[in-house]
Amino acid sequence: MTKSINIMKKTIMTLFAAMTLMLSSCMTAGMGTTSNTGSSSDILSSVLGAVLSNVLFGDQSGLLGSWNYTAPGTVFTSEQSLTKAGGQAAIANINSSLASSFNSIGINSSNTSFSFQAGNKFSAKVNGIPFSGTYTYNAQNGEISLKTSTETIKGNVIKTQKGMGLMFDATQMANILQKEGKVSNTTAVQAVSKLAKSTNGARVGFELTK
Repeated sequence: MTKSINIMKKTIMTLFAAMTLMLSSCMTAGMGTTSNTGSSSDILSSVLGAVLSNVLFGDQSGLLGSWNYTAPGTVFTSEQSLTKAGGQAAIANINSSLASSFNSIGINSSNTSFSFQAGNKFSAKVNGIPFSGTYTYNAQNGEISLKTSTETIKGNVIKTQKGMGLMFDATQMANILQKEGKVSNTTAVQAVSKLAKSTNGARVGFELTK
């Protein structure tokens, strides 16, 4: 009789321990403390990092200096436009297409750069063609205007993981490539312009590092 009671007690204790372990696991998953939550957070941060208001560059002092092209870049004007376009996957697709177009043009780190000096002066090269002028920059919204002897090009400055990006809408990007960069490959320029136009709210351009 005593032996049966002892066996029953052990069985009850084992069941209780198992139930406690299961309950603990459920609570942990529900509170979001698993490793999966961390990766979801990283993905969310990456997506929000592609919206203009979330990647403002900051004070003009950080803009000063010489910046060399490293890769094409894409940013969206709002979280809504980013979501409609397809999120992070859309950005990857756009950047891949931009890289192909830039490569066919010949844009690379040695022939494309921007330099911003004190006194609101700038000099730049796109596709190896130099141009210069003055600029105005609004740190509150990231907007920048590059004024040359023939035109004013408006865009946005953003903060990237390795430096900064200069982003433009379809029309302004085409102007930089054709008028300032003297790009003769009209097919590639049209592809870049069409890419920006076809994705509502997208801005495309150059990622730069010092």
